Amino acid sequence: MASELCKTISVARLEKHKNLFLNYRNLHHFPLELLKDEGLQHLERLYMKRNSLTTLPENLAQKLPNLVELYLHSNNIVVVPEAIGSLVKLQCLDLSDNALEIVCPEIGRLRALRHLRLANNQLQFLPPDLGRSRELQYVYVDNNVQLKGLPSYLYNKVIGCNGRLYSLTHTPWSSARRQATILNTEDAVSGCGIPIQLSEVRLLTFSSGQLTVFLPAEVKAIGTENDHVLPLQELTMRSLYRTYHRLWKDLNFLSPISLPRSLLELLHCPLGHCHRCSEPMFTFVYPKLFPLRETPMAGLHQRRTSIGFVAYCCSTQCLRTFNLLC
Repeated sequence: MASELCKTISVARLEKHKNLFLNYRNLHHFPLELLKDEGLQHLERLYMKRNSLTTLPENLAQKLPNLVELYLHSNNIVVVPEAIGSLVKLQCLDLSDNALEIVCPEIGRLRALRHLRLANNQLQFLPPDLGRSRELQYVYVDNNVQLKGLPSYLYNKVIGCNGRLYSLTHTPWSSARRQATILNTEDAVSGCGIPIQLSEVRLLTFSSGQLTVFLPAEVKAIGTENDHVLPLQELTMRSLYRTYHRLWKDLNFLSPISLPRSLLELLHCPLGHCHRCSEPMFTFVYPKLFPLRETPMAGLHQRRTSIGFVAYCCSTQCLRTFNLLC
């Protein structure tokens, strides 16, 4: 089997193949032949589905610099190295059905990335910068039952949740804990697309014209352009987050004695980030409602007139200046 694998890779190198299929090879380690010498400089599509890989090599981008599509569906990958951010031409990355708990922030540097598949993993949150790229169109996060939130920069992307597709142009909150994807619906959403009855949770509502949306249960109050002063609790949470968010492992020193457990959990994973400046928000927001016709992806829902997009801002300044079409 090893000799056959080496032969397949050697032929691909000599004949300058653009596609290489290494599916169902029972691979436990990334083949060294792929990284030998100058690597496969001409390779654009690498298929390694249904193997037993646990990680990726640090020099992947150096040896396979022209990768456009990388398929790693159904492996045992726990960690994706930071070096993946150097695959500057990568457009499609499939990491579905692995054992990922964290996605490294460097994945947000993949400016050419269009399709990202992370379904059936063990993710708790996604990097805040994911989605800044204008090229990114689809993100699939089905069946990550512990996923606590979606970055605000995904607001104009299409998200796959539990077999359904949602456009975040009409998702009222960057957190996935309490989403109401269709306004005036009878259900809210808890976790990654798991419906719960609104009657079970007392939620604040926000209305503009004929549209009404439900806010996450954790939101204690909402602000308007006339509310310039944030509540003390919100100011404290934002200050703590700015101080400690780069030291995630050290957050454990904050005990329930110094901060209630519910707020400790929020400190690890804010409910959302400001759509204007990315400031984290915890219990207080400034909502701004855009009718569907003003959203970039309105064409996906031409017949649904009761759908809109709610942007959430951290201050009156961001509330006044945020424009969905900018």
